[in-house]
Amino acid sequence: MDIITILDSIGERPTAALFGLLTGVVFGVAAQRSRFCLRAAVVEFARGSLGDKVAVWLLTFSTALVWVQGARLLGFFDPANARMMAVPGSWSGAIIGGLMFGAGMVLARGCSGRLLVLAATGNLRSVVSGLIFAVVAQMSLSGLLTPLRDRLAGLWITGGGRNMDLLAAMHLPREAGLVIGLAIALLALELARRNRIGARRLVFASGVGFAVALGWGLTYALSNAAFDPVQVESATFTGPSAHTLMFFLERDAVLEFDVGLVPGVFLGAFLAATWAGELKFQGFEGPTPMRNAMIGAALMGFGGMLAGGCAIGAGVTGGSIFVGTAWLALFCMWIGGMTTDVLMGGRRQAAAA
Repeated sequence: MDIITILDSIGERPTAALFGLLTGVVFGVAAQRSRFCLRAAVVEFARGSLGDKVAVWLLTFSTALVWVQGARLLGFFDPANARMMAVPGSWSGAIIGGLMFGAGMVLARGCSGRLLVLAATGNLRSVVSGLIFAVVAQMSLSGLLTPLRDRLAGLWITGGGRNMDLLAAMHLPREAGLVIGLAIALLALELARRNRIGARRLVFASGVGFAVALGWGLTYALSNAAFDPVQVESATFTGPSAHTLMFFLERDAVLEFDVGLVPGVFLGAFLAATWAGELKFQGFEGPTPMRNAMIGAALMGFGGMLAGGCAIGAGVTGGSIFVGTAWLALFCMWIGGMTTDVLMGGRRQAAAA
């Protein structure tokens, strides 16, 4: 069944939501089975190790790069039409928001995407943190925190009415993105070999990156087939979490890719955990972890919206098409996360263990 047939059968907005659901299910299954998590990789790196968590993150990131840049070279995808590339970006938002998000994901013990995956497995800490994240993200998008977000984002904006394409800005050939992705993949596979990561986990880690490419490809194809304008986008969890929350609270809410994505991730992770026998209810271990998780979720909600994306949205999705502010936000997330782990005594905890 092709896209035109689907459009004729159910319409444009339900098709977008269906594509979001499909992308989310693939992401949820792969993320749950690979234990993909930027926070885990950042903490591992901050404590002086290049272990399995760093390897999994690098493999996911490189897989997204290879698939997306390969599709670009073959003419199946044009990142110039992507929403995050076609609008101005905020350098100040990427820096401030990235640092806040990085600190928040360490405090909350997981980035926004990871919290959603864990919530599907019965982790009640993640349910609470995820709800706080979604509410603060909505407040930052169109609520009480919007003026502050706009003020901080407006301090330093990209020029030309668009975001920066790093490959074009550095005058690199079109093939450079694919070459960079392959180089990172080789590094990831070498780290995987050293850490004796099994083939199954590597396949699922690659599946997370593939889900990002799948989202780009589906929405790009839909934009070319639909009569009305369709946003070209892929996996991210800051805006979609807020949109999904409001979809269930507003009577006039409409279906879109975002509204399908979040339930899709939850469904995929739930099915994967059920199949593996890993469903287990977990709660907070005390007042301090609960406080840290709530503060961290709030920091991620505001920081992710300010940065233009979360650890997935900016870190993998935006990074895969070389959006300038996305790469800066990702870098700042690493810095914010590592600094927070050090301040919380992470190295001492690792040494004591």
